[in-house]
Amino acid sequence: MKLLGLSGSLVGWKTNVAVHNVLTAAKDLDSNIETELLDLRDYEVEFMNGDPLAYYNEDTWNVVNKVTSADLLVIGTPIFQASISGALKNLFDHLPVDAFKGKVTGMVTNGAIDKHFLVSEYQLKPILTYLKALVPTTSIFIHEDAFNDVNEIIDKEVSMRIKMLSEEMLFLQKCLDSK
Repeated sequence: MKLLGLSGSLVGWKTNVAVHNVLTAAKDLDSNIETELLDLRDYEVEFMNGDPLAYYNEDTWNVVNKVTSADLLVIGTPIFQASISGALKNLFDHLPVDAFKGKVTGMVTNGAIDKHFLVSEYQLKPILTYLKALVPTTSIFIHEDAFNDVNEIIDKEVSMRIKMLSEEMLFLQKCLDSK
């Protein structure tokens, strides 16, 4: 089983760290799971203009294929102006409508304003369900105060929620796979 962590930020490291922590927690729960962190800052995903995927550059093609070939995913994004990152939305626009069918897809967001936890439920979750994802009941919003100066998560409650999300994701995916 392959768990892909997607960091949908082009700036800063908090989103990357948060997604990496979910991947590590999942690996701690099941040492047989294969994990990979895909950080959008490492790729030049072209802006979606409506053309078929074959018309885009190799990075765009590779990122879309990594996302669609994963067995389950955790998607992380910073919250800017009460919205997911533009880079992540652009990637979603490249995906087929059933990209996440039969895949558990967890959500991890981070930001500076407490109310931005609502973005997961009211913006990101509808996009994921449109793409046919099974979204766990546990989602994580990490306020910037939960990180120290070197972007490590120092809030024990956040670490506990990361473990809970990993447990729920693996449980749900194993249930789906056993059908």
